[in-house]
Amino acid sequence: MTEDIVGGSRVGVLAQGILRRLGYRLRLMWKIASSLALKPIIVDVFHQLYYGNCSTTLGNTFLGVGLTKCPLDLWVYQEIIHEIQPDVIVECGTQRGGTALFLASICELIQHGRIITIDIEQIPNRPTHPRIRYLMGSSTAPEVVEVVTRSIAPHETVMVILDSDHHQAHVLQELRIYSDVVTPGSYLIVEDTDLNGHPVRPEFGPGPWEAVREFLEERDDFVTDRRREKFYLTLNPNGYLQKRRTGNL
Repeated sequence: MTEDIVGGSRVGVLAQGILRRLGYRLRLMWKIASSLALKPIIVDVFHQLYYGNCSTTLGNTFLGVGLTKCPLDLWVYQEIIHEIQPDVIVECGTQRGGTALFLASICELIQHGRIITIDIEQIPNRPTHPRIRYLMGSSTAPEVVEVVTRSIAPHETVMVILDSDHHQAHVLQELRIYSDVVTPGSYLIVEDTDLNGHPVRPEFGPGPWEAVREFLEERDDFVTDRRREKFYLTLNPNGYLQKRRTGNL
């Protein structure tokens, strides 16, 4: 009986050693696989899981005000705002005003910047903030564009976020208009480029992703800044467009 116990313990120790070595190899194989072919699949599956949950896409709030944004994108927004210190942030698509309030709050923290936010609908009880100006109308309407451009001084740094009608024709029109408003080194952010199967809602039809692709074929003064997708999950894949400075970015 004693010999059986001793023998058994030796077998157990041997088995544990084998399992440890096997476990290391499996972890190494998984690391290699995930860094190559599996990584984009994992990212897309999690993106679809996140997007399909209404509580994560529609249930978010900032200081009690609703906003349909991924918190990881909002974190990137505050990084950009702190880095470039925009004088003006133009937001096309106000909805309930949560994003405008978030942007204004970041500007308040750094004591710099103001928000011009545009929407075709007048939704009641939008938040008020001294740094927010609401405009009623289409973001592509000449009279609205004129108000926006007149509100910006020649020396001011301007950042633009597009989040209104997501169909390709409208987004492309916005890109063509507001690309001239964005200052060199700053950003033109196209939201919801994940639509039409990139990787969500394949039934949507041509949208922001396709508009960005067409826009970048027309212009060489903007580049996609993939560094802003560092968290892997973003609702704006390929949508962080930075305007080139004279020479390099």
